[in-house]
Amino acid sequence: MPGRTPLTVLTGPLGSGKTTLLRHILTVVPRKIAILMNEFGEIAIDTKILQGKNVEMADLGGGCVCCSLLGEFEAAVDEIIATVNPDYLVVETTGVAEPDALVFDIQESLPQVRLDGVITVIDADGLVKYPQVGHTSRIQIESGDILLLNKVDLVSEQELATITGKLQSLNEIASIIPTIRCQIDPDLLFGIGRERLQPSLHHHHQPEFESFSYTSQAVYDRTCFTEFADSLSSDIYRAKGFVQFPEGTHLFNFVAGRWDLELFEPSSTELVFIGKHVTQQKPEICDRLQSCEQK
Repeated sequence: MPGRTPLTVLTGPLGSGKTTLLRHILTVVPRKIAILMNEFGEIAIDTKILQGKNVEMADLGGGCVCCSLLGEFEAAVDEIIATVNPDYLVVETTGVAEPDALVFDIQESLPQVRLDGVITVIDADGLVKYPQVGHTSRIQIESGDILLLNKVDLVSEQELATITGKLQSLNEIASIIPTIRCQIDPDLLFGIGRERLQPSLHHHHQPEFESFSYTSQAVYDRTCFTEFADSLSSDIYRAKGFVQFPEGTHLFNFVAGRWDLELFEPSSTELVFIGKHVTQQKPEICDRLQSCEQK
C-alpha cells in the first residue's frame, strides 16, 4: 500500500507573502510539488503568477476553502493524488481563511494524505501598522507549526522584538523564523510531522473583507498609475494583479499602503482590490484607472 502524501497548509493574512514563499519553494525544491490554491477575489491572480513553473496547479475559487468549499477541496485532493502523485502537496489558503476547520477536515476526511504541518506567514510591517490582531489572524497564528515572520527588513529591531513577543504569546509552540521576501531553507518547512488532535468545530466564518476585479486591454501611463497607487485609501488593504505599461506588463502588489511593480510575462491588465467596504469605492477606482489609459 503506498504511503500517504504529505500535505502542508500555507496560511496567513492578506498580503503577508504566501505566494512569494511558493515562488521561492518552486525555484529551489527539486521534488514534484502540487499546489492547491484558494484565492480571494474573482480573478485567480496568484495561480497565474505561478503558472509556467515546474508545478502542478489546481485552483479553488468562488468561496473559502475553510468552510463553503470543503467538498470541492476533498475532490481536488483526490484528483491531484490520482493524476499527479506528488511528493508534496501544498494548500495555499486565502488570506481570510481560518485553517483550524481545514485541518480537522484533512484529518477526518482525507486518509490518503498526512498533514505535515501548518505554515503561517506574517507581515512584520503590517503587524506594526495594524497591531490589533483580528479573529481570523489570531486563528492563523495559533494554528501554525512555523510562523514565518516576513518583511523584517521593513521594521526596526525594537518593533521586531515587540512583534515576536506578541506572536509567542499567541503560540508558544511554533518556531518563529524571520525572513526577507520569504527567503528560507525549504528543509525547515517540510518534514515537520507534528502530531495534533484538532477538535470538531462549529464554524461560522464571516470574512471582514470584500473584493472586486478590474480588467482591461488598455495600456497605462506609468506616472499616472503611480499617482493612483500612492493615493489608494486606507480601506484598500490589498490589491494585486497585472498592469500593461508601454515598456511591458508588470505585476502589481499593494499591501497596507506599500506597493511595488515587478516586470512580468505579457498579460492583459487584471487587478483585484480587497478591503473593507471596498465595493463602495469601485466606481471611483475604475474611473481613475480609465483616466490613466494612454490615448
